[in-house]
Amino acid sequence: QVQLVESGGGLVQAGGSLRLSCVASGRTFSSYAMGWFRQAPGKEREFVAAINWSGESSYYTDSVKGRFTISRDNAKNTVYLQMNSLKPEDTAVYFCAAPGGPSIVVVSTNYHYWGQGTQVTVSS
Repeated sequence: QVQLVESGGGLVQAGGSLRLSCVASGRTFSSYAMGWFRQAPGKEREFVAAINWSGESSYYTDSVKGRFTISRDNAKNTVYLQMNSLKPEDTAVYFCAAPGGPSIVVVSTNYHYWGQGTQVTVSS
């Protein structure tokens, strides 16, 4: 079992930055990849970014490439999402998730463990 707790959300103006954190407990953190998803009101949950077990590989959805950076600190059991140049369309509840295996996956149904989510609101 893996337990995930996100933090770092909040209200920010367009063009601003936020850093989300997700602390994991349970299984050995360095044994599995991690991902970030988001869900805006009235929309389906969408993939944002993922990172493999070691942190050497990452993958982003096109809309956040060049603005968001996913990273992990295996010594702290924590994955981060640094979000720069935020836009109003980035407003959503952001979830961290773990797929259970070491490799990057982008499909939400392949993720077995989810955090409770943290709200990010970007004002125009």
